[in-house]
Amino acid sequence: MNVLVINCGSSSLKYQLFNMKDESVLAKGLVERIGIEGSKLTHEGPTGGKEKIEVPMKDHKEALGHVLEAITHAEYGAIQSLDEINAIGHRVVHAGEKFSGSVVITDAVMAALEECIELAPLHNPPNIMGVSAMQELLPGVPNVGVFDTAFHQTMPQSSYVYALPYEYYERDHVRRYGFHGTSHRYVSQRTAEILDKNIEDLKIITCHLGNGASLAAIDGGKSIDTSMGFTPLEGLVMGTRCGDIDPQIVTYIMGKEDLTLDEMNNIMNKKSGVLGISGVSSDFRDIEDAAKEGNERAVLALDIYHLNVRKYIAAYASVLGGVDAIVFTAGLGENGIDSRKEICKNLEFMGAVLDPEKNKVRGKETVVSTDDSRVKIMVVPTNEELMIARDTLELVK
Repeated sequence: MNVLVINCGSSSLKYQLFNMKDESVLAKGLVERIGIEGSKLTHEGPTGGKEKIEVPMKDHKEALGHVLEAITHAEYGAIQSLDEINAIGHRVVHAGEKFSGSVVITDAVMAALEECIELAPLHNPPNIMGVSAMQELLPGVPNVGVFDTAFHQTMPQSSYVYALPYEYYERDHVRRYGFHGTSHRYVSQRTAEILDKNIEDLKIITCHLGNGASLAAIDGGKSIDTSMGFTPLEGLVMGTRCGDIDPQIVTYIMGKEDLTLDEMNNIMNKKSGVLGISGVSSDFRDIEDAAKEGNERAVLALDIYHLNVRKYIAAYASVLGGVDAIVFTAGLGENGIDSRKEICKNLEFMGAVLDPEKNKVRGKETVVSTDDSRVKIMVVPTNEELMIARDTLELVK
């Protein structure tokens, strides 16, 4: 069975075509600047060569039409006919409290996703557009929704209810939802496989550290707490997001600077984080280079970031009542040798001891703790697309 996985953004989309017999990637690619001048599709077929296709694409339907043409192209395609696509898996950011797992998309599911637009106004609309486009382009082929929020629906109320008047939860659905769920789920399952342990017997802290970042406390394969909240703004210091701050700061700055809601929202989401502290970049590689050159604000940004992640790890060890594995994933988690070293400082008290030599690794599944470390410290590259493909296969086979 072949499964096409699609991840639609507002003006871009990524795709991968899997052969689920061996979970191999037959083709993958990226479409950029949808609805904008200079639309471009970069396609990689089974030979590994990349084809760049520049053609106007006014919407997601046109973009996905070109994706299907590339996948079936006589020279660089991966399959001969669209009939060889058996199912389509979609990354959908927000499902609210409606779904605790992946689902085959029906009219009722689409209506539920429309209702969740107010919770994810930037992400759900393009996700929905991608589903609608594929329903038109490949009628009769089942579509599956895999939700970023679903994995965290196992959290207890004590983890997701905010200390606000309870009617805001009941009436307006204000609660912690958590994100990166597909990544946290994949990484925790893969961790259990690597350790050759039953996931039901493990307490795992997964650290998804990229430009957006979150931690999850996973007990027996279920999320019981996570750092992102009602939106992806809460939690860790990130590339451009402020993470946890005193909420009174918001009204204070708005009053002092005479800012609108949109302006303040833009500051917290796009001008804060390590970018706001360092004044250098939201890219940790740039900040690390600046820090080595003596830029004090770059040094400060890294120190704040590492302390922030370390505090969450220690807190989640308490939530779990102990921990068997701390796992780093995503761009910085997989490749940030220095960041992993700094984050793991002072965690020896809880039995987590990093091995400096083993830690000199990028993007590879491995254990980086010392042989006698009671808590395993690991690097496990995430694979959200494969997780989506697996869920899709499970639901339609």
